[in-house]
Amino acid sequence: MIREFELIDVYYLLLAARWTLALTGIAFIGGGLVGLIIAFCRVSPLWPLRAFGSTYVTVIQGIPLLAWLFMLFFGLPILAGYQISSWLAVTAAFSIYAGAFLGEIWRGCLAAIPNQQWEASNALGMSFVKQLRYVIIPQAIRLAIPPSVGFLVQLIKNTSLAAIIGFVELTREGQMINASTYRPMTVYIVVAIIYFLMCFPLTQLSRNLEKKLRISR
Repeated sequence: MIREFELIDVYYLLLAARWTLALTGIAFIGGGLVGLIIAFCRVSPLWPLRAFGSTYVTVIQGIPLLAWLFMLFFGLPILAGYQISSWLAVTAAFSIYAGAFLGEIWRGCLAAIPNQQWEASNALGMSFVKQLRYVIIPQAIRLAIPPSVGFLVQLIKNTSLAAIIGFVELTREGQMINASTYRPMTVYIVVAIIYFLMCFPLTQLSRNLEKKLRISR
């Protein structure tokens, strides 16, 4: 039965946006942990670690996020013999995906530090770990903040793909409301506005940080 789009539907969309933000937060934290490992592997003096980091980034970035969602949600039950929840599938897929991109972003920031900094710290007898901790990372953090915030914006928008496996976030809630109201223009305009309200402050933050950090250099 077709019904009218009402104010309560906007409320339901806002509630669903909580799960969009929750998924984004978990994916960013999980991806951040993976990204740190990958970034350190990419700049490691040991070639097996560099090869592992490079292979991880190449494989993950070379496969669409949607394919990772399908493989984890539909493929694992076939291989392992048991069904996993959509929540576990999306958090794992997004963390794996985010780890590759954040790792590459942070690897670039570490590589952007002049070689003289590495050479000077090496001349002081610092180990590779101490070089990173006391010399390289404090300088790289300033470079890494703007692109990391920018990637967070992309992550928020990419969470809409989770709807494809039935995870109820903002886009999926919009699909369900549209199915009962048959007001696609109204529903998806509201959905778009909510996404904009979540992303625009972060976009501005990223731009402001980039300008401030550029001036400070």
